[in-house]
Amino acid sequence: MTDSTPRLWDRAQRYLSGGQLLAARITLESLLQRDPVHIHALLTLSGIAFEEHRVRDAAMYALTAMSHLPADGGLVVDAAMMLLRVGETVAVRDCLDHPVLSNTSDGSVLMGLATLRKMLGEHREALTLFNQAAAAGMGTIDFRFQRALELIFNGQMDDAEAELKICLRLEPSFGRGALALTRLRKQTLEKNHLDDLRGRLQEVEKGTEDHAALEFAVYKELEDTQRYDLAWEALARGNAILYARHQHDPDYERHLFGNLIRRCTPQFLQDADVVHEGPQPIFIIGMPRSGTTLLDRVLGNHSQVVSAGELDDFGLQLRWVADHRTTLDEYVLERLPDLDYAELGRRYLERTQWRAQGARFFIDKLPRNWMIAGLIHRALPQARILNLVRDPMDVCFSNFRALLGDTFPWSYDMHALAAHYKQYRRVLAHWHAAMPGQILDVPYNELTRDPEAMAHKVLDYCGLEWEPGCVDITRNKAAVATLSMSQVREPIHTRFFEEWRNYEQQLQPLREAIAELPI
Repeated sequence: MTDSTPRLWDRAQRYLSGGQLLAARITLESLLQRDPVHIHALLTLSGIAFEEHRVRDAAMYALTAMSHLPADGGLVVDAAMMLLRVGETVAVRDCLDHPVLSNTSDGSVLMGLATLRKMLGEHREALTLFNQAAAAGMGTIDFRFQRALELIFNGQMDDAEAELKICLRLEPSFGRGALALTRLRKQTLEKNHLDDLRGRLQEVEKGTEDHAALEFAVYKELEDTQRYDLAWEALARGNAILYARHQHDPDYERHLFGNLIRRCTPQFLQDADVVHEGPQPIFIIGMPRSGTTLLDRVLGNHSQVVSAGELDDFGLQLRWVADHRTTLDEYVLERLPDLDYAELGRRYLERTQWRAQGARFFIDKLPRNWMIAGLIHRALPQARILNLVRDPMDVCFSNFRALLGDTFPWSYDMHALAAHYKQYRRVLAHWHAAMPGQILDVPYNELTRDPEAMAHKVLDYCGLEWEPGCVDITRNKAAVATLSMSQVREPIHTRFFEEWRNYEQQLQPLREAIAELPI
């Protein structure tokens, strides 16, 4: 470090405070010429590069920082978070093995480690770390809520309920906490939280995410107690609040996917001339709430298959190859002809094959990968792709009632939902036509009504021999981090067919919009 290093660092901080990213970057680059392993400068430059859509530079700075980490648990966590942001999951795991973390008792560091494990899909390890952080004195509402979610993912519902109740005592208008609490169990006329929820609605700031979450919680409890007209009113209010908070443009989606289809011709989708060694992925795609978690549990019962959860890795490596921080937009579409798909496949596998744990296959279950399934096939010709197909009204209503988060703004409005479903159908039809035989459709109704026959088809498609007991999903004790966490711990059943009919009149606009779609 030279005498000018602190001065340059302070100047860069002033530029950042003023939103002057270019000036901050130039200053920090000058600082690195004097002190090439200044960890704070490297991590800050990584963040700036990411914001500027220079993903490769962001990864380079973060990897350099990782190679020179001091014995500071907080900095190790910061570096790992940045590495995860740019898809360097193997490097993240190396960070988690840093000696300074082995016996840490710092609550904030333990929470950061728990969050990293959670984001890696390692939910048992995440819960252990959340528990250690709790023992170290962590007790903020955000910490308690995140710990409650991990308890739910790991099937510890009673402990999760106790934690969520503490959250609501700390913050009475905490909508996400109230919604998580009511989702733990089916409510009854004799035992429910409706009076409590109505009181919280009087206190919450109107038009906020918490307000919407409380309305979804009221909807869920009213539906459980079969008061469907009142339930619909709460659901409609919650969705309207959330849709108003987003700037969603169905026309942009239609234009984007139209361009994707035009560019991804059968000739373009010819797979990369490469054979990848080692464990191979099985991608499960489809609309959210289509049954992807159920299929994941069935496949995950096979001795040669490991479920890796909902991985962002392919999209993250697509971003690296395209040097762009968005997985799919007009810029990426323009770059598609020039991308190195063999390298894309190699980078993906290098950062995911550890998840197979010695098995032949690992499941990558990210439903929205339907958008880029053609690119997956071109980069990973040995991969299997399974597309869950569920009745249109069932899957659309299941999305409308779910509160899926900011990533799915189309789910909060019936017309936007129908338009998004149309794009899903349109793109999948193109993938089937342009690369026949490369995606196996798995009908949800067949999976639930005759699970053994459907499982035979799926295993045969994946090149796996039949193993008795695959369809007994109660055998699968892995953590579940989706809204289906309760259902998939029960035997396979058919109770979730046509639940939308309880709201048939109110859902008529959605039904009419879906009916207009091409078959």
